[in-house]
Amino acid sequence: MALSPDQTGILRGGALALLLAAVALTAAWLWLPPAFVGIAEGLPAGERLAYALKAELPVFFWLAGAIRVVSSGRFRSPADIRGSAYGPPGDRLAIPAAVLQNSLEQTVLFVGVHLILSVMLRDAELVLLPAMVAIYLAGRIAFAWGYSRGASGRAFGMVLTAAPALFGLFAAAALIVAGR
Repeated sequence: MALSPDQTGILRGGALALLLAAVALTAAWLWLPPAFVGIAEGLPAGERLAYALKAELPVFFWLAGAIRVVSSGRFRSPADIRGSAYGPPGDRLAIPAAVLQNSLEQTVLFVGVHLILSVMLRDAELVLLPAMVAIYLAGRIAFAWGYSRGASGRAFGMVLTAAPALFGLFAAAALIVAGR
């Protein structure tokens, strides 16, 4: 079966995003000094959880910005001002609404995984948390920027956003199996 141009673009963008995320996480693991991102040795679980919650602040700023773009668009559009319960978004609001919806879905998974990892990682391993946030945000920006170019245009951003959460899920499962 031959792949369509969109499918080829999705695979290419997804592979590039996975590679970038892997390189970024590996670089953070190997070279990011814990003190540079405010990590002290021997933090108890509660303080690691607090650290993760603080690291999530940029994620929630992104989500708040996406909400603001959609609400502002609704306010300025007579066709959209009544809200999503009364029909699909108009042309000017469709992409921001899709980016908001996807961002909300991705944020729920990402924050949950991030919080799980925060109580499982120890000491220098915690540098992965802010690195994951940076990758997540780069993915959200790329997703929003590429959305208007279709499935292949948003694939890089979608996979770059999802990669830290997927890494975190597998890392948490591995740590549980290892007895942590």
